[in-house]
Amino acid sequence: MKVLVAPLDWGLGHATRCVPVIREFLNQGAEVELAVVRSNAGLLRGFFPNLRQRMAPSYNIVYPKHGYNMGLWLLKNGAHLNKVIRFERRYADEMVDRFHYDVLVSDNRFGFYSRKAKSVYMTHQRRIAFPPLLSSFEQLGMFWHASVMKHFDEVWVPDIPDFPGYAGSLSHVRKSPVPVRFVGALSRFDLMSVSPAEGAAADSCVPYRFVAVVSGVEPARSRFETLLRQILEKVPGRHAVILGKPSLGVKSWTEGNIDFFTHLDDARFASVVKAAEWVVSRGGYSTVMDMAVLGAKCIFVPTPGQYEQVILSRDLSRAGFAATIGESDLSVKNLLAAISENGNVSLPKPEGGNLLKNAIQGLTIK
Repeated sequence: MKVLVAPLDWGLGHATRCVPVIREFLNQGAEVELAVVRSNAGLLRGFFPNLRQRMAPSYNIVYPKHGYNMGLWLLKNGAHLNKVIRFERRYADEMVDRFHYDVLVSDNRFGFYSRKAKSVYMTHQRRIAFPPLLSSFEQLGMFWHASVMKHFDEVWVPDIPDFPGYAGSLSHVRKSPVPVRFVGALSRFDLMSVSPAEGAAADSCVPYRFVAVVSGVEPARSRFETLLRQILEKVPGRHAVILGKPSLGVKSWTEGNIDFFTHLDDARFASVVKAAEWVVSRGGYSTVMDMAVLGAKCIFVPTPGQYEQVILSRDLSRAGFAATIGESDLSVKNLLAAISENGNVSLPKPEGGNLLKNAIQGLTIK
């Protein structure tokens, strides 16, 4: 079985959640190649240095100053999106014709399918999140997304089958134009990849009270970093801030009661998070799955304007799985109140790798 995996290039979350998918295909003896763009090629090369990479078309997403939710972005950028989808569609057929792939795996790439290969579409957002003022467009968004999914042979949902799972109302939708498989939490920290060295690192890790994980696009990323600095320096205890800047290498320093890290490799990141009392982070879906796999107690602070994160954080909070605070409400008082009121929160435990394993085993090659 020859497989081409293509993650969307809207941030690195799509690439990181493809890591366990690629690993499982390799575990089952498949020949795997990667369709990448410049922004995610380096990350995937770090995980899979020996896998061939082929350059794919980029969606060239540029976020505005205050961020867009997915629904509004689709409404405003439909023409550009359709142009990329058409080009991507031709690219997928060309790849199958030239290199004879049996399976194409698209992580939210809307046009990455071919009638000449088994085509799998992976998404957690079967229902596109719209803010209240645009709620009348939600059915239109679902209709559009269904029109995308119908071109694929299967839809894989990175979530657990039982509602609310991790993505709540976004992933658990009754109707689908093609068969749907839930493939569990997909994280580069999945239990199958944890090594003894990681366990040893966790044993010796500083037990921080709060670990803040900074991520996202600018300028929201830097604004979040500044806010966390100002708050944590006033909170008793020792804390860590992981800045999410791999381009600066792995550097660390201490300011008062806060240890700063420009970036941490996966083993060290996992050990720091596992040893923390609480993790404060954005509410992106890949982050949610990473935290679930690592067993973290989380306070999610959605990126303003990215309504998907608002919905995810709200649903997880209502289910008792995590706490959430809006960025405009993030303060020393509210942070301490959140941990006092949500001491028993816990994200659902992943169901191992059987869901993903079974999905791959169940592929019937055309």
